Amino acid sequence: MSASPNAPASAAPPAGSAAWTVASIRRALESRKVSSRELTKDFYARIERENPRLNAFLALSPERAYSQADAIDARISRGEPLPPLAGVPAALKDVLNTRGTETTAGSRILKGYVPPYDATAIERLDRAGAIFLGKTNCDEFAMGSSNENSAFGPVHNPVALDRVPGGSSGGSAAAVAAGLAVVALGTDTGGSIRQPGALCGVPGMMPTYGRVSRYGLIAFASSLDRIGPFARTVEDVARVLEVIAGRDPLDATSADHPVPSYSAGLDASVEGLRLGIPAEYFAEGLDPAIRQKIEAGIGLLKKLGCVPTPIAMPHTAYAIPTYYLIATAEASSNLARFDGVRYGLRVPGATLGEMYRKTRGAGFGAEVKRRIMLGTYALSAGYYDAFYLKAQKVRTLIKGDFDRVFQQVDLILTPTSPVTAFRLGERTEDPLAMYLADIYTVTGSLAGVTGISLPCGKVCGTLPVGLQVIGPHFEEGRVLRLAHAFETAGGFEI
Repeated sequence: MSASPNAPASAAPPAGSAAWTVASIRRALESRKVSSRELTKDFYARIERENPRLNAFLALSPERAYSQADAIDARISRGEPLPPLAGVPAALKDVLNTRGTETTAGSRILKGYVPPYDATAIERLDRAGAIFLGKTNCDEFAMGSSNENSAFGPVHNPVALDRVPGGSSGGSAAAVAAGLAVVALGTDTGGSIRQPGALCGVPGMMPTYGRVSRYGLIAFASSLDRIGPFARTVEDVARVLEVIAGRDPLDATSADHPVPSYSAGLDASVEGLRLGIPAEYFAEGLDPAIRQKIEAGIGLLKKLGCVPTPIAMPHTAYAIPTYYLIATAEASSNLARFDGVRYGLRVPGATLGEMYRKTRGAGFGAEVKRRIMLGTYALSAGYYDAFYLKAQKVRTLIKGDFDRVFQQVDLILTPTSPVTAFRLGERTEDPLAMYLADIYTVTGSLAGVTGISLPCGKVCGTLPVGLQVIGPHFEEGRVLRLAHAFETAGGFEI
């Protein structure tokens, strides 16, 4: 899509909403300029005012939020030290199990499901003092690039109401961009944090696979799914990540790897960092206006002393088919549990098989059915070797590209998305065009590395552009350091 359509319909964030950060909330609480309950009440007022036109939140949790806020206020009154995210209003993607709050994964098949426990990432946010405002809208079971696949209606991009916010974590990205939350959690399978971050104009980070526990995440593709933060500043992304990261005995895939203080290392020098610029990410299909902004961002980092270095990643062209074979195969297995027996929707039938068919037929949306069918086909006896096994071999080649390149450079810079936020309904009839929106993000997902999308100016006056910074496994600190330097130098408004 060209970046020169008619001017988009705009919607400015609520006045003053961008002022709050993790650090400023802490200062305000400690100086008693505001109470946590007052701040929470203010954010709920914003949500009540703005959410009807954005549809970013699916469910609110005021009882738990005010209880959390009162606990923070009680600690302040007793003179006790505050936890790291004390009083910070947070939004939670609706694929994360949240005790006592309806969690649907954006699907009719889970309508009314209330989990009895918190996902590990949510439990850690709770211990850190965050305030849980509610659950955010998402593509059904995190399957989508536009947030139009939700059973409960699409999310509208707060910077342009006639456009998508990106997916599948569009509700979380929109909530932060519109000032309805200070931070939010999303999930990234093939770009579902980074792409919405780019389209809504906020930083969004995908950690290394295994860096954050997946326990309590409603699975889409288990070898790809990751939980990560959105915020308005890189520092706030770092503060949330250092809370939720780390080994979890409840998740065998979580890594036993030390968690540094990401926020403490943000101001270290970036001079001399070698930044790989892959030619394959700047080829046909990239909007010229986006290319111009990304090249300006690279130029800014060069002025900070970084060293742009041309690199080659020859297997990039195979990333989309590889990703959609592996992800759908895993989805077809993971979604078999939604059958009307244990939880969620049940449509009665004369036999068990009929009940299965009726429940899944009524409960799953078109995109989920499409992916289950594709994944089941790829895993079937006659096609396993030709499709799924071959995709796994190509995944190894893509990972090899990253391993080789990271022996030459420290980080990789690319566009996050080849297009800006497209209009609602523009691609819903063309699944392949929708899938191609993930062309620059699925590679890092397949390789298991870490990455962040950063705002890199706007085109058409209001449509944000995203710059992606990709780092080696468990080098979130390096990625965040460069991201912070870029932000501090004015890169977000380039």
